[in-house]
Amino acid sequence: MTAKKTVCVAGASGVVGSNIVRMSLERGYAVHGTMRDHDAPYKAPFLKALPGASRRLQLFSADMAEKDSFTAALAGTDCVFIACLIPTYAGPSGKPAREMDDEQGYAEIIMPTVDGCLNIMRSAVGQGVKTVVICSSTSSTNPIPPVPVKNEVEHWSDEKEQCRAKKYTSAAKTVMEKAAIKFAEENDVRLSIFMPTGLYGPVVIPGHMNHNPHAWLQRLINGEEGLHSKIPNDSTSMIHLHDLAALFLAAYEDSSASGRYYGVYDSWHWQDIYAELQKLLPDMKVPEAITEPPVPSTGFDFTRRDSLGVALRDIPTLLRETVEWIKTEPFQGMQRI
Repeated sequence: MTAKKTVCVAGASGVVGSNIVRMSLERGYAVHGTMRDHDAPYKAPFLKALPGASRRLQLFSADMAEKDSFTAALAGTDCVFIACLIPTYAGPSGKPAREMDDEQGYAEIIMPTVDGCLNIMRSAVGQGVKTVVICSSTSSTNPIPPVPVKNEVEHWSDEKEQCRAKKYTSAAKTVMEKAAIKFAEENDVRLSIFMPTGLYGPVVIPGHMNHNPHAWLQRLINGEEGLHSKIPNDSTSMIHLHDLAALFLAAYEDSSASGRYYGVYDSWHWQDIYAELQKLLPDMKVPEAITEPPVPSTGFDFTRRDSLGVALRDIPTLLRETVEWIKTEPFQGMQRI
């Protein structure tokens, strides 16, 4: 039996990256995982404890802000999953992105993401890696004016409008995607980009439990207020982390896959989400109901996503599985840093 190839996961200790590591190992791949500190005591041991990790996982220290930082991790790999482009909501001084002007917003929020992504892609090309899969965000695909049903090919956010609205964190994903696509075209790289939003299901590292949605679901389970005191008249998109990881692997394994893909199952109105959660948690603290007619949920054309052939959990299932998993107290007694 021929051994599977080696893949690199940039951002192996992140919520998405750790699940890509988990599924890659599960499928028999060798994995080079990068972290800012490959010996981080509250992260590395949980990656090394994944099934198959003792034989097929190697961790590397790398920082996307440093050119050539990923060279060693990319050596001998067949694909890089870039899952380290996490949202940045404040600059180095702690100044919130929403309080910046365009010059500072570009310098401290947008360009670090763009340059970091390109640093990794340049190192990949230098090591002969010609397949790249990036984790972005649905924030890059909100056209103005909004459309009833949006798709990944025609519909983009306008980065100038995002900056005008002080949404530099969202603009970073729009600008990054365009820069990555241009680089891929110029360097004969097969590039796939996934755009997820709400990430549900089991996490790999205890510190991820401090992030939403796990943090607010834990509060609901505890009988406390969840994410809202009043249900917002809005919708949100959701996907199970295991399904998102499967989409990433499918895009790598299908040599015909490239371009942008929605990384969500669907979007539900918040009143429907809370109604579903109340079935799972009858005694939960229910937010104040909306009094106005509910706005329509975001509409997606999932033709491209579905072309990858990955079966996805529906929203009732992913909510149920997440709540049940949190109730097992998977990291009981462990520090969540």
